[in-house]
Amino acid sequence: METKCLILDGALGTELQKKGLPLGQRPEVFGYENPDLLKQIHESYIESGSDIIYANTFGLNRKKCKNLNYTFEELIRGNIKIAKEASLNRAKVALDIGPIGELMEPFGTLSFEEAYDIFKEIIQIGVQCEVDLIIFETMSDLYEVKAGVLAAKENCDLPIWVTMSFEKNGRTFTGTEVSCMANVLDSLDVDALGINCSLGPEEIVPFIQEIQQWTNKPIIVKPNAGLPDPATNLYSLSSKDFNAQMQVFKDSGIQYLGGCCGTTPEFIKELSKDKTILKKETRKKKYGVCSSSRMCEFNTVRVIGERINPTGKKRFVQALLDHDLNYIMEQAIAQQEAGADILDVNVGYPGIDEAAMMVDVIKAIQSVVDLPIQIDSSNPEAIEAGCRVCNGKPIVNSVNGDNLDEILPIVKKYGASVIGLTLDKSGLPENAMKRFEMAKKIYNKVLEYGIESDNLLIDCLTLTISAQQDQAFETLKAIEMVKNHLHLHCVLGVSNISFGLPQRNQIISSFLTQAMYCGMDFAIINPNSSEIMNSIYAYKAISGQDKNCQNYIERFAQVKNEKLPLSSNMDIESSVLKGLKEECKKATLKALETMDEMDVINHQLIPALDKVGDLYEKNILFLPQLMNAATAACAGFDVIKDRISKKGMNISKGKILLATVEGDIHDIGKNIVRVVLENYGYQVIDLGKDVPVEKVVFTAIEKDIHFIGLSALMTTTVQSMKRTIEALRQSGHPCTIVVGGAVLTEEYALEIGADYYAKDAKQSADIAKKVLG
Repeated sequence: METKCLILDGALGTELQKKGLPLGQRPEVFGYENPDLLKQIHESYIESGSDIIYANTFGLNRKKCKNLNYTFEELIRGNIKIAKEASLNRAKVALDIGPIGELMEPFGTLSFEEAYDIFKEIIQIGVQCEVDLIIFETMSDLYEVKAGVLAAKENCDLPIWVTMSFEKNGRTFTGTEVSCMANVLDSLDVDALGINCSLGPEEIVPFIQEIQQWTNKPIIVKPNAGLPDPATNLYSLSSKDFNAQMQVFKDSGIQYLGGCCGTTPEFIKELSKDKTILKKETRKKKYGVCSSSRMCEFNTVRVIGERINPTGKKRFVQALLDHDLNYIMEQAIAQQEAGADILDVNVGYPGIDEAAMMVDVIKAIQSVVDLPIQIDSSNPEAIEAGCRVCNGKPIVNSVNGDNLDEILPIVKKYGASVIGLTLDKSGLPENAMKRFEMAKKIYNKVLEYGIESDNLLIDCLTLTISAQQDQAFETLKAIEMVKNHLHLHCVLGVSNISFGLPQRNQIISSFLTQAMYCGMDFAIINPNSSEIMNSIYAYKAISGQDKNCQNYIERFAQVKNEKLPLSSNMDIESSVLKGLKEECKKATLKALETMDEMDVINHQLIPALDKVGDLYEKNILFLPQLMNAATAACAGFDVIKDRISKKGMNISKGKILLATVEGDIHDIGKNIVRVVLENYGYQVIDLGKDVPVEKVVFTAIEKDIHFIGLSALMTTTVQSMKRTIEALRQSGHPCTIVVGGAVLTEEYALEIGADYYAKDAKQSADIAKKVLG
């Protein structure tokens, strides 16, 4: 069957440049001051076939609009007004919202709630201006996206669209996976989602195919006109080539098509010539829970780590009372290393503010591991607080026959999966049939709230056989009934079966195996127990879930170190690799007992960072882990700096000057480079963004800096980079110049006079070590 797609507009910034936008001036300010020119651009896209145009509001928020002659509210209102005047109801007008421009916690300083408030301000203005829809675009941080989506959902009833920008490796700049993005946004019930910017149509195809597996919602494709040539500021595709490459999306039923960087009204005109698309067949999509960078698909037996829970754990209770987050982070790391797929988080204990503690613990865990979270509480405030700050799609544990109307609205709002306990105020039914009836009640209520059944996990519960021996059979029978008749996922806290008995792991492992064969596919267990985990590996091999027994063979092919060393015994390398600041401090102090300061730096801290960098380059670790390791190493450097300063010494390995070149207002990448370089022991002078050529030269000479790092993200500002390099060379000041940025290539970097090209923060550090030592 055939239907029609809706056509979006193309690039706006480059069209404004054609109209006279000066280098370095904000497009939003130029458009506001030149309404006729901006209106002409909007009109040209509408006349070329755009059904939806994006208002000139992409970079307008209170963080980015300091030191302007106008408030961001004036600029938002003015630019929307121009778009609406151009539209004359011929096209819908979208409020275009871009990234805030700062890194989110825990790797930056921007909190979730501050991000929420910033987006809320923008959205409320847009609603007052009567835009037709809200679009978040060119996003790279799923945590930031979640703040924006919630701000939109809670402050307006307009359609909400989200597009993120992915690199060739299938991840965003901050490490978000395509599948995780699609899963989270589908669960948050946005109206459309997809990809814009970064790549051309051809490169985006596999990512869109991945998105289609995780959602049946309308998909947006707004790619660049191929890849940029920094030498010419031109993109590689003509309008006809672009349209030809976009045909694959029309053939696969993509509803919303447009263009991003390098596309013009001519591109949109070509794209609009035939709006026919094949109607997408609705197919069963994939389900799972995730962090922003790790997907846990519901397609096999999964392990939920049970150790972050005060029940029967005196040391954990003490950690909660002392707010000892380091101990809790160690537990999270140990469980991830032992093979947990999901981490259960329970912080309920008398005298503790459970909601506040839930937030603190989840933030701490997310700073050191990338596993999905299970929020384990019966307190609605704690559940909502945890769902809000969870970076990904969590599981909520738990609802029961009595609290469905309290908990399910929260589950629906935050797009979580949910565990239903087969009990109510009368307690746990003694027989399997009654537990099945309770599961059926929960199932029906979940559907009433519009929560998909694949997001429901049923816990038929088990009691210890030392007290109620017959209950083990009833639990297994109930699991079979739920799996065979309701076709739901089943979860079980398996350890309960063995309380009060000797050799508990024997009982747990045997019962676990029986439960898996009855249909239980989520086991809440202690993953640090090799015996229990071996049962899961064996089951997957026997049942065929482990193809060719590959994981089973790998598990027993070599002895694995499954336990995390205690913090008192952790060395510098381990603490850096795991991103544990306090442990790195302790390890550094211990190392200083037998080594001098520079030896600790050169033979302990730097090699640890090098190892992290090597794993990063191999795509084993990603940007969040790289940043976290650098932050942990910084804690060790601080210990050494403090000791050396008391001796009147200086440990700087050299001075480095960083700047985003004139006309370019993007500096997140440069900021990441700064953090990594500082944690390698260099003194970094950061001039910020949009830095005039003269300021770079003057500062280099005045402060006697001979290592210069320049950044440019936009094709139009690469010429500023070239001028800056020429000015540095003409000044006669001897220096090594390193350049980087999304639009640059190594070949062009050398062509414009740079000494080195660095593709990322790790490579910047490698070059610094080569040049400065």
